[in-house]
Amino acid sequence: MTPWETVVGLEVHVQLGTRSKMFCGCSTAFGNPPNSNVCPVCLGLPGALPVPNAHAIRLAARAALALGCSVHGRSVFARKNYFYPDLPKGYQISQFDQPLATGGAVAFESPERGRMTVGITRLHVEEDAGKLLHDRFPGKTAVDLNRAGVPLAEIVSEPDMRSPAEAKAYLTTLRQLLVYVGASECSMEKGSLRVDANISVRRPGETKLGTKCEVKNLNSFANVERALHAERARQVGLLEAGGRVTQMTLLFNAGTGQVKPLRSKEESHDYRYFPDPDLPPLVLAPAWVKEQEHELPELPDAKRERLIASHGLAAYDAGVIASEQAIADYFEAVLQAGAEPKAAANWIINDAMTGYNESGEFRVPPVRLAELIRLVARNVVSQQAARKIFPELGNDDGSVQAVAERLELLQVSDTGALTDWVDEVLSAHPAEVARYRAGETKLIGFFVGQVMKRSQGKADPKGVQPVIVGRLG
Repeated sequence: MTPWETVVGLEVHVQLGTRSKMFCGCSTAFGNPPNSNVCPVCLGLPGALPVPNAHAIRLAARAALALGCSVHGRSVFARKNYFYPDLPKGYQISQFDQPLATGGAVAFESPERGRMTVGITRLHVEEDAGKLLHDRFPGKTAVDLNRAGVPLAEIVSEPDMRSPAEAKAYLTTLRQLLVYVGASECSMEKGSLRVDANISVRRPGETKLGTKCEVKNLNSFANVERALHAERARQVGLLEAGGRVTQMTLLFNAGTGQVKPLRSKEESHDYRYFPDPDLPPLVLAPAWVKEQEHELPELPDAKRERLIASHGLAAYDAGVIASEQAIADYFEAVLQAGAEPKAAANWIINDAMTGYNESGEFRVPPVRLAELIRLVARNVVSQQAARKIFPELGNDDGSVQAVAERLELLQVSDTGALTDWVDEVLSAHPAEVARYRAGETKLIGFFVGQVMKRSQGKADPKGVQPVIVGRLG
């Protein structure tokens, strides 16, 4: 088969994290009864006038600045005209030729090409449409307009990606940035992040783009990758058979893993864009834009590099710590409480993250984790015992050492007690004793591990080894 180069560009629709809609005061709460979050404005009733949501504009500007975009001092709301049952006004308020922001880039690790950058064409603000429900009533389609008017930022990338895997990696990094700056929670389960994927193929070395097709409304990163694989295979199959690709919009069936045509692809003129007469141009003062930029948190790439340079963390550990703002904040708080950086990173990645992934919060206060790390460093408790103590620190308000005492996990350095445990282990493993005495001295690690196990982590591992060597000598 002739090799083909894949070209991918993504349009990401992100629900901005406001409590009210883009142009009215209706709630954006997820899961409310159908058609309960509606009013004359979002239903498009005669005489109702839209008013822009200032907080939505602020969040969109923060997102654009985090992506390195230029936020324009003047942008224009336009009417995008089309007729569909979930669009009560018969048009969507969006932005067209004068968007909120342009330019920018997202840098990430490509699975195939290493560190790379995808350009951002534009970020514009718009309102969402409603939702069609095909499974509520047999043979009928229901319309829920709760989402109509929900504020969105649409982020359009350049066609810089060359594989489905790169598209997934780009989306992962983009989502991380948007959550970091508080623009959106980016929950695909709640529909607050949806992806339209544009894909074409061409022969390697060609500079002209092939005919693109768009796969609409992909609701998981895995499905983005699967849909792009399926559409690439469809296009390559057509071309290899001597046919040609026709520009169209498709839907992806996650159950079958196949794409199917929805309609021919629209162009901008099909929507008859024109400035919304009910909304004046959006004018942002340069000082206001600078203020939003100043308020941005330290972004993941910068944070990761600082953790490596300032605290000596390994690249992987720094990446995990910097992956979410809450994790990074917890790590910094543990350091502030006096913990050594590498030990703190190890504890967070290997122990604290388990509970965080389950509940979305760290149950052990940073001060208490730092105290536990210091007890291990001072040989008051062993690392093995500390792992048994850690889960209790979210429930017991006593000092960490008091918790260790209650659990009878203080480290034992008494030679007599260590000797008793060593003798029990040696008696239980005569074959290993014989092999050690025959010269297989690397078994010392096995014996130390068995003593730690028998002592339930209470034995001082530094004191155990000399006792073992002495008893086997």
